[in-house]
Amino acid sequence: MNSHLYILTGASRGMGLAMAEQLLQAGHNLLCISRQTNAALEPLAKTVGTTLTQWSQDLSDGVAASQRLTLWLQEQAHAPWGSVTLINNAGVIPRIGPMSQADAADLGNALRVGLEAPMQLTAAFLQATDAWLMPRKVLNISSGLGRRAMASQAGYCAAKAGMDHFTRCLALEEALKPHGAKVCSLAPGVIDTDMQIQLRGADAKTFPDQSDFIQLKANGQLTSPTEAGTRILAFLNRPDFGANPVADIRD
Repeated sequence: MNSHLYILTGASRGMGLAMAEQLLQAGHNLLCISRQTNAALEPLAKTVGTTLTQWSQDLSDGVAASQRLTLWLQEQAHAPWGSVTLINNAGVIPRIGPMSQADAADLGNALRVGLEAPMQLTAAFLQATDAWLMPRKVLNISSGLGRRAMASQAGYCAAKAGMDHFTRCLALEEALKPHGAKVCSLAPGVIDTDMQIQLRGADAKTFPDQSDFIQLKANGQLTSPTEAGTRILAFLNRPDFGANPVADIRD
């Protein structure tokens, strides 16, 4: 019962990659779901002697991803897991600009990856593990922009706000079960990733908050992916995880 199963989306780069690297520990089994796999994780897994599975899976097709996860979890049902955890980390920023200039396909992709797929994967995870008696957790990586409106960011803000609220609903449902999962939607702070590069490089004429993101970088206010991953995983392991279904790492 000392083996712990983790399922992590968006694990091929940035903060997701940092979390994957830290989750590769003895006694952990890690499934990474990303559009592209990361070859650098394989030798690390061998060095620490843990099991790593990587799927190249486009999360814009959440139906296919969730069906695949269901079948895979059914194969794991008799393993002696000490705990099982799903971390919905993957997300994308649609083209930065006002809604009046939004591209429908681009907007749809962002909402499918950032909200639809996490809901579908969570449903698959909970259904497949419903009879499992070990502790189960769902950690949704949200954003402060899910709780604060920002011009030219409607798609991303809406996806994260939706993630927060579906997590609130999920917490109410799981609390009614004798062995319900602990769930939380966590804002991780501002992280020095490719997403920040997108925001700093946006057209200031259509993105009025661009200068704020430039200042965050200039003033050294961005957290490194490694540090952010460490803080998130520490939060995940807190004994009161799930007590607040919507939280901020900075609180």
